[in-house]
Amino acid sequence: MVEPFDAVDLIKAKRDGGTLSTAQIDWLVDAYTRGYVADAQMSAMTMAIFLRGMGRDEVRDLTLAMVASGERLDFSGLAKVTTDKHSTGGVGDKITLPLAPLVASFGVAVPQLSGRGLGHTGGTLDKLESIPGWRASLTNEEFMAQLAGPGAVVCAAGSGLAPADKKLYALRDVTATVEAIPLIASSIMSKKIAEGTASLVLDVKFGSGAFMQDPARSRELAETMVRLGTDAGVATVALLTNMDVPLGRTIGNANEVRESVEVLAGGGPADVVELTLALAREMLALAGLPDADVDGALASGRAMDTWRAMIRAQGGDPDAALPAPRESHVVTAPRDGVLATQHALPFGIAAWRLGAGRARAEDPVVHAAGIDLHAKPGDAVRAGDPLFTLHADDAARFPRALEALEALGGAWSIEDEAPAQHPLILDRITA
Repeated sequence: MVEPFDAVDLIKAKRDGGTLSTAQIDWLVDAYTRGYVADAQMSAMTMAIFLRGMGRDEVRDLTLAMVASGERLDFSGLAKVTTDKHSTGGVGDKITLPLAPLVASFGVAVPQLSGRGLGHTGGTLDKLESIPGWRASLTNEEFMAQLAGPGAVVCAAGSGLAPADKKLYALRDVTATVEAIPLIASSIMSKKIAEGTASLVLDVKFGSGAFMQDPARSRELAETMVRLGTDAGVATVALLTNMDVPLGRTIGNANEVRESVEVLAGGGPADVVELTLALAREMLALAGLPDADVDGALASGRAMDTWRAMIRAQGGDPDAALPAPRESHVVTAPRDGVLATQHALPFGIAAWRLGAGRARAEDPVVHAAGIDLHAKPGDAVRAGDPLFTLHADDAARFPRALEALEALGGAWSIEDEAPAQHPLILDRITA
């Protein structure tokens, strides 16, 4: 086989600010996937993209080439409309857990192919594996049957979806090119387009605990992904949401499941409820149900019924006790005042050090480990009141977790007056 292009020529072109054609990008992704283009060459290309960027057509071509590298799910035989949600991740972000059954309770199919946590951001599959018996891996037949039945599936993506992305993602991680917006957007959207959903709502976060902290950069990422979805025929909307403060009052795995069930029971923290309802409205509007009473579905218990059916369908026991920690450590307020700050990133790192996250993909997580927050910014506290509780299976983990919370001036502060409140949802972005 005579190759139509040479990797060195394409690297030079992008290095010098040139535009790659559709044919060039298609060849590059295919040649890298089959091993003809070496890691060293693709590393050079990712750095060139990081430094020079890509135009709209190039990002679209890169995304579709990664979709074409593997299989694409087909829901045309399903007698339901499909809709999905993707979050760029954050601290305490358990929204998928109450959201998927809430949306599915309206007769819409929600195929949520999710991942595991790495570093300070938690993984949806890790959270759900806190439930005794629940399994993340499903056959295609089980996957489709669950969509036809309860309607919501949260499971691991198969290796056949966008394999080029999996290979490229690992390379970006070791070449300091993770933050390149064309590469982030194409990575996320290639998997979502290959997943085959008819519509998609993106929860793109900014702030201390977000993957991308700057609101302007997060907006650019959101706009890029909305364009990619639209160009690929997937109705796509994005919400730009604040991740300066941990979401909800729990950070971890089992404790986040517990909080999600509280939301499904009609309670739960106000911020988790607000974002769950906002995303549900967006998903149902794209699915043709703009007037769906999402508040009523929570209040009536209908969403909870779907949650229980969804968990049982994947082998889990929704009534089983969740894992409990062996050790706990309470941090109390040193004085009277108002909790003014609660920075998401150090709390995420602390939870990771407690065992709730992993440093390497192959590491196990401690499902009972994590942090419960007893106060949120704006709450009045008295000296001696509990601010948060650390949970672990080994008390030896507490000192390093506390170090993370005390570094760089501290993860939290108490002032005399309440701080200014910032909206949880900054903006809504459409094509």
